[in-house]
Amino acid sequence: MSRHHEFDDDERYVVIERRSGSASSFLVGLAIGAGLALLFAPGSGEETRREIKRRARRAKRAAQRMATDVSDSVADKFDSARRRVEEKIDEARQAVEIKKQQVKSAMEAGRAAAQQARDELERRIAETKAAYSAGAEVARSSRPAAPRVAHGPVGADLPARGAPASDADEEAEDTVE
Repeated sequence: MSRHHEFDDDERYVVIERRSGSASSFLVGLAIGAGLALLFAPGSGEETRREIKRRARRAKRAAQRMATDVSDSVADKFDSARRRVEEKIDEARQAVEIKKQQVKSAMEAGRAAAQQARDELERRIAETKAAYSAGAEVARSSRPAAPRVAHGPVGADLPARGAPASDADEEAEDTVE
């Protein structure tokens, strides 16, 4: 539920800000209270001095307790924060170790797969070579033996252009017909 207030710009107004109390505001309040107590105290000078000493000791003890409490609180928060940071670091280390193991496993699996593929390829190449050799052997054994030609320069066994054919060439032509 919102409240709408209209203010006249010429009218003066006071803004009060609220904030939480702290140790310093407590100590200021304590000092003001002690001062007012002294002003309104109906005792003699010696009684007032004793009362001041007593209240000063109380204020000192209260300040020491508050300082101890604050110190303990800060120390507890620091220890808690340190534990959380150490836990996060440990979690990060564990995550890195897990990822490291996963990468290592993946690399080993990749190597094994590559070796398996290589072995399979080598086996197929060997089978292909064996089949080729067997097919070549069958082809050599099934065709008649070709006449042996003396090995010399290329084309040495062919007649030169325009040269008369030899008797062997004529016989070869006759058998082809």
